[in-house]
Amino acid sequence: MVSGPILVVILLGAIAFIVWATGKARMNAFLVLLIAALAVGLLARKPPPVPQVNELGQSVPGLIDVIATGFGNTLASIGIVIVAGTIIGFILEKTGGALVLAQAMLRLVGKSRSPLAMALAGYVVSIPVFCDSGFVILSPLNKALSQSSGISLGVLGTALSMGLYATHTMVPPTPGPIAAAGTLGADLGLVILFGLIASLPATIAGWIYATRVGSRYDIKPKSGVTYEELVKKFGHLPGTFESFLPLLTPIVLIALRSVAMFKSNPLGVGLLRDIFVFIGHPIFALLLGVYFAMRLAPKINKEVYGDWVAEAIEASAVILVITAAGGAFGAVLKATGVGEYLGEILSRYHLGIFLPFIIAAAIKTAQGSSTVSLITTAAIVAPLLPSLGFDSSMGRVLATLAIGAGSMVVSHANDSYFWVVSQFSEMDVNTAYKLQTGGTLVTGLVAIATIGIMSLILLG
Repeated sequence: MVSGPILVVILLGAIAFIVWATGKARMNAFLVLLIAALAVGLLARKPPPVPQVNELGQSVPGLIDVIATGFGNTLASIGIVIVAGTIIGFILEKTGGALVLAQAMLRLVGKSRSPLAMALAGYVVSIPVFCDSGFVILSPLNKALSQSSGISLGVLGTALSMGLYATHTMVPPTPGPIAAAGTLGADLGLVILFGLIASLPATIAGWIYATRVGSRYDIKPKSGVTYEELVKKFGHLPGTFESFLPLLTPIVLIALRSVAMFKSNPLGVGLLRDIFVFIGHPIFALLLGVYFAMRLAPKINKEVYGDWVAEAIEASAVILVITAAGGAFGAVLKATGVGEYLGEILSRYHLGIFLPFIIAAAIKTAQGSSTVSLITTAAIVAPLLPSLGFDSSMGRVLATLAIGAGSMVVSHANDSYFWVVSQFSEMDVNTAYKLQTGGTLVTGLVAIATIGIMSLILLG
């Protein structure tokens, strides 16, 4: 068994391997995280390679047992939640519900403020929908607004992208934040509540950046449909209230559950509290969201509850196994004791809430995937929480959000989302670096600044 500085060297080596393997070698993150977990355990010799009995007569699980338990516990805690959230987002895409949400933002702020409307539309749509899918869905609307208003597609595309990215990385039920919250043991309702708060200034900052910098690049859409033609293309669109229900129902119920479970019992005790705790459980709340999402379809038939759900489950499978592998990696790191040792060292530098941000930003920038950055960083940070002073309910929430903020910094050529935004907004690569890459840097920094202020207020 090794300890001290050698443990840190092993951890840094594991991180370097993860970055290289997922970024340069393009290996699947599932395999990479499992290999890293095995390597760290074998090199540290803790947990032991095979089960043992210590001097106190207590059984000590072996390395493979720790990996399997970490993998299984992660799936048990958030597996159904991730699948249900993915189904909601998928059905919103298929039914045109996501477009309806965007239309609501346009009505709220007016077509004359189209960039702000698209930023807010992204902020709302990306809560259940993946940011790249949301951008593809709303890109025709962006082009239609550009044609009718004369506003550069660079402005509208950047504004939309920043809004989508902010909630994609910080607000469940998007899978990445759910995974990070599950790994850190953070209250999901509080992550949603404070994630919505933290991501709003980031979205506004992204909108300002889009209007100030994006306006320097006059990009006119080469093709596209008018706003009216776009709406007509979808045919039957669900109502605004009905489109918001799949999104708002789980958010409100999960938030109420968190309030009901406060030690002060603000919603009382007994039957009423028990009802809120039950219906606000993330699994029940999101399954209820799935029900309301299905009702958006003109007709609930085999295509809806069969084909659409099957496609959504297939899409969520990748996230599930990567998240679970991250849980396995985190379980091994916890068993090595590297968290306690590293925490003692880092606590001297008083990095606080900025440490999770820095780690996530480094991993994101190096390998490109925000989801992988969220999952990997959460596994690394989890053992550090006590020594960093974030081993409280609110501390875990803020650490989750800090990781989310870091996973925005920065989107560039190794990020698939970079190419989605640049291609659908008709940007050349140099322009995309200035708008998409620069914009994600600004939004990420504003997000962590907001979270830093929140930590001062909430943690004293």
